[in-house]
Amino acid sequence: MNDTIPSVTSFTDIDQLPADALALMARAETRHIEFGADWFRNLVTHVYADNKAAGQPRLWVLRGAAGVLAVVPTLATGSEVCALANFYTAIYSPAFADDVQARDLLPLSRALRRDGRGAGVFRFWPMDPASREFALLREALALAGLSVHAFFSFGNWYEPVRLNWADYLKARSSQVRNTIKRNAKKFAAEGGRLEIVQGGDRLEAGLAAYQSVYAQSWKIPEPYPGFVPGLIRLCAARGWLRLGVAWLGDKAVAAQIWIVANGRADIYKLAYDEAYKALAPGTLLTAALMEQALDVDAVREIDYLIGDDAYKAAWMSQRRERFGIVAYDPLTPRGLAGLARQTLGRAWRRLRPKPATAPAPAAPAAENPA
Repeated sequence: MNDTIPSVTSFTDIDQLPADALALMARAETRHIEFGADWFRNLVTHVYADNKAAGQPRLWVLRGAAGVLAVVPTLATGSEVCALANFYTAIYSPAFADDVQARDLLPLSRALRRDGRGAGVFRFWPMDPASREFALLREALALAGLSVHAFFSFGNWYEPVRLNWADYLKARSSQVRNTIKRNAKKFAAEGGRLEIVQGGDRLEAGLAAYQSVYAQSWKIPEPYPGFVPGLIRLCAARGWLRLGVAWLGDKAVAAQIWIVANGRADIYKLAYDEAYKALAPGTLLTAALMEQALDVDAVREIDYLIGDDAYKAAWMSQRRERFGIVAYDPLTPRGLAGLARQTLGRAWRRLRPKPATAPAPAAPAAENPA
């Protein structure tokens, strides 16, 4: 890309990044908010800042003659170097300059290998396997002498938007339509109402409602209780927040966090109070937020993010997959052991008997279980 010897620098604090590195991340953020500095700052602040046992965040910056070529957020643990990502992460990507090639990234991948200090395993997930960043990172790690492999992370249900709310609803199953029609009347008759909080003076009340519903749901407590409130406040500040709350009188009985940015609506968190499941408040809230996304926000895509939960097929028409990249350093004990397990596992999958055809899945339940 250029004839100048590139430089590689690492930073342990996002706010230490130079302005042009932050600018490259800001460009990446226009594709997905999880690629931007604000997302990583919230993740580091609430998950890793006071939890060194979980790993050491490190952001790598590759610079050439024309400026910053790449920013790669990583996490160094005792056993591997991996993406700065965890179970809160629906999609991960480094930020690459538009014209960067895999060979331009070689100094950075060599620095990652050198900095691993014997970790021997390099793992980046969850990523879009069709993305340019996935291909470039995979090739750059191979050029550094690592044994590189792709692996499945999870299924991802989504809806390319082609219709307004009324026509979209007509295309849903009769079960979904009847659930909305029947329970909307019942919910209203019992004093129910739906609210969509975007920020302002209702923000903290909406956040408290979400936390109350989550505590009454079947879900396990958040292991990092500051992350979701931090994300909600961040999204409100950036204009991304669509926090739906279903109320029965003064009691919140369902809540959902949707993030709307860059023409996308990401359905990030859902919960409902099981004591009110018969009223289907989660389904009614999904319908209200879907109408907002289609007819008001005019998004191009709605994304259920992580997992193949059966109910998602009732709302989404398309499925894709997220993958990861794992690279082993065969010159280290950990890398050699990981590569051996990878090789044996692949051989077993090829040789094992093929399972019988699975039965068709049951129809999704009327109420969202997540």
